[in-house]
Amino acid sequence: MNETHVTVVGNVATEVSYGETGGGVPMANFRLACTERRYDRQRECWVDGETQWVTVTAWRALAVNLIGSLAKGDPVLVSGRLRVREWADGEVKRSRAEIDARSVGHDLTRGTTAFRWAAGVRGQPPGGPGPAGAETGDEVVPEWIVSAVEARRGSASRSGAGSPAAPAAVAASAVRALPPGGGPVAGEPGEVDGRARGGGAADVST
Repeated sequence: MNETHVTVVGNVATEVSYGETGGGVPMANFRLACTERRYDRQRECWVDGETQWVTVTAWRALAVNLIGSLAKGDPVLVSGRLRVREWADGEVKRSRAEIDARSVGHDLTRGTTAFRWAAGVRGQPPGGPGPAGAETGDEVVPEWIVSAVEARRGSASRSGAGSPAAPAAVAASAVRALPPGGGPVAGEPGEVDGRARGGGAADVST
């Protein structure tokens, strides 16, 4: 089956909504605002163009990790499968763009962040477990990544307690940890009811 995979850059427009399906599968979603930036030659400055709204949906480990990682306003990159949902509202046909996310990360062209290993990742550096209950399917972390993280930690420990805090430590202290909440969510993976989600300007009339 042919699928359209996309990578989109934008800002988190709503708080992350978390829940579980009737079968206990974790699910999270949020609205992503993608605003075009263009250079106005007359005004000689960069201005905002049209904003596109996309619903981003994540499942299982990715859904759990989103809860403690993203907040409204964060600049992010989202990669996944693009779908366009269509329905009839009376005599009007409407549609909405959705991304079934495979990967989500902060846009490092806009700032810095600190990475924490999720629990259940084989080969993760010592002392790096992530949120409880996060499973990654026993993903193997390459040895060169483990070595690089351990080397960075060793360098930070040698800098001394009296030296300025390393950027990674500063970023880690600012990480938001939002506990999973919300009740059961109807539907199975791939089936999302967006009527209860926030974000505004979600529908596009055709």
